[in-house]
Amino acid sequence: MENVQNLPPHQQQQFMQKLEQAQMTDSLTMYNNLVERCFEACSYSFRSKTLEKYETSCMENCASRYIKMAQRVGLRFQEHQAMQQQQQQPK
Repeated sequence: MENVQNLPPHQQQQFMQKLEQAQMTDSLTMYNNLVERCFEACSYSFRSKTLEKYETSCMENCASRYIKMAQRVGLRFQEHQAMQQQQQQPK
């Protein structure tokens, strides 16, 4: 991100727009994966318009676990990036 400050203003703006688009795409992909995974794991019948009690609790647990997993993966990725940056710095 430090190199972005060295770009001309119009290129900085373009870069930030592309970054925002990538973040939005990642967020939507994560949301769609969460919905698909939890629906397949928790929805068993289609007898009524509403979810059964066990389906509701399954969905809540599934979504909670998925979000915690995604946060943990993000944290590990940040740690990995920080380690790589440290290794690249001259000693």
